[in-house]
Amino acid sequence: MVDALGAAGTEVLLERPRDPTHGDLATSVALQLAKPLRKRPRELAETILDRLQVPAGLVSRTEVAGPGFINFWLAESALSDVLVRILTQGSAFGRSGTGTGRRVNVEFVSANPTGPLHVGHGRGAALGDAVASLLQATGHDVVREFYVNDAGLQIERLAASLWARVQQAVGREAELPEGGYHGLYLEELAQQILEAEGKQFADLPAEEGLERVRDIAVRTQRAEQDRDLAEFGVRFDAVFSESELYRGDELQQTLNELEARQLTYERDGAVWLRTSAFGDEKDRVLRKQDGSFTYFLPDLAYHRNKAGRGFDRAIDVWGADHHGYVPRMRAALTALGAADDFFHALIVQLVRVMRHGQEVRFSKRTGDFVTLRDLYQETGVDAARYFFLMRKGDAQFVFDIDLATKQSEENPVYYVQYAHTRMAGIFRTANVAPADVSADGADLSLLVEVLEQDLIKRLGELPVQVERAAEAMEPHRIIAYLEEIARLVNAWYHHHRVVGVGEGLERARLVLARAAQIVLANGLNLLGITAPERM
Repeated sequence: MVDALGAAGTEVLLERPRDPTHGDLATSVALQLAKPLRKRPRELAETILDRLQVPAGLVSRTEVAGPGFINFWLAESALSDVLVRILTQGSAFGRSGTGTGRRVNVEFVSANPTGPLHVGHGRGAALGDAVASLLQATGHDVVREFYVNDAGLQIERLAASLWARVQQAVGREAELPEGGYHGLYLEELAQQILEAEGKQFADLPAEEGLERVRDIAVRTQRAEQDRDLAEFGVRFDAVFSESELYRGDELQQTLNELEARQLTYERDGAVWLRTSAFGDEKDRVLRKQDGSFTYFLPDLAYHRNKAGRGFDRAIDVWGADHHGYVPRMRAALTALGAADDFFHALIVQLVRVMRHGQEVRFSKRTGDFVTLRDLYQETGVDAARYFFLMRKGDAQFVFDIDLATKQSEENPVYYVQYAHTRMAGIFRTANVAPADVSADGADLSLLVEVLEQDLIKRLGELPVQVERAAEAMEPHRIIAYLEEIARLVNAWYHHHRVVGVGEGLERARLVLARAAQIVLANGLNLLGITAPERM
């Protein structure tokens, strides 16, 4: 029967039924195999059960139900083993080696160094950091990378805007360039430059002044971005500058390789890439008529560079405005010989921030958007990260500041963290250090209450939840799991005493409380959110 399953190419999935009367685990494998094996589903399910060799003590009962589902009930000893495993592994519980041997580059935020980070960058930061953590937790070798767009038109506009602010600061008339940057932060930076360099700085020849302020602006804005991201709990392993591609001649090398593969052609004085041959809706320009490169070529060279650095996968977190760019990049990288699963883009939709039922439209400092720093200083880093991760990145999202700052169980991050603090409170009441709680010698068979059994079953699912969330690159799955654990923990806490219920039962329940505390802490920490002992 195992050979038949393999021959049919069917993955056997065990899932938790929505209805607990249908067992602790169930599989629909018989329904999947019925057609290719030309068998009746129920008959096939019975055959699978007859031939299935289940380790002793793992399952107490099985049944075939409905059209051919196979349901399993876990044995009491198996549930006890879950608690032992959680306490033994501690902070490592939930981790696995399923991705061992695979190098992954996760590139996220990558905001242009033209101003402060906004809430959209914050959502991308939380998502990218959590995806990287999930991949690390499943054994992948992960590098978190920030790509600095320090070349191109937006940098020229930044320099011209700052130079105009410098001139204005010494009382001269100067117009901001078309499409320039109007935020207060450039006025502040102009004053800082004049304080450091003296007012004679404004007398520099325009060409030299623009070059000087360009370097100052990029360096200053990058430092501010790094500061805000560090306070937000995000740090990068690598920073890659677009200018490196130009200095290393990688743009021309990439173009040469594409030409060698006969994937380019000239038309109307421009060089085009045949991306339509690889799934894109049309061919794309790489070099314009005036000889300058489009944005597409540096992006392609950058990802070619990633492959050259030995990464098996390149995962990018992009804003919603890049959605149409994904097929283009995938087509071009395929043309360069990249594996089908090498490149993957996670799209992050815009964020609307609400307070008292009204949309918060901008920061005083930027004049046109809400900064990430303003947000997390008001809500706290934990709440901001949690809220950003509650939904899939490509789903529209409204950030409710009133809810995020509410100190009650209506606030989901408060609800989950409070479940953890309740477990910590149990240990304080029992006058026991959590780290000293051990399953050795504890009679875990005393944990017979329905709430206890349900909680243990769900606690044991953390490794599977992490693997699935990592594979799908969807941290919101962990959020949903933690909220379910918190619901069960809080219900158990309200209905069953731990301290003072008799030595044997108290010891068993302390083990359960410790296991719940570990799972909550591991899940929260995986997402970059703290698990407080007190609130």
